Amino acid sequence: MELYAEILAHALAGQRVQVTIPGVDVQKLAESACCRALGEIKAILEDDTLSDETCFQKIEAIVRVYERLGSDGGSRHDFG
Repeated sequence: MELYAEILAHALAGQRVQVTIPGVDVQKLAESACCRALGEIKAILEDDTLSDETCFQKIEAIVRVYERLGSDGGSRHDFG
């Protein structure tokens, strides 16, 4: 549920927010963002230009997709 809230908050950040959002189904908006993210993740995993030796690059690319949605890679991805 936390990921859903993060994605929804990020997706709505660019919207003009009122007490209600006319014509916007927030569940469909979040589902649409999730479907796009899953499509990006699938494309990354199927990218044959990234060899097995570069698995780290695949994971990093997937984490960047989550970050664009307003989520993150969690504490295991904090290398700084």
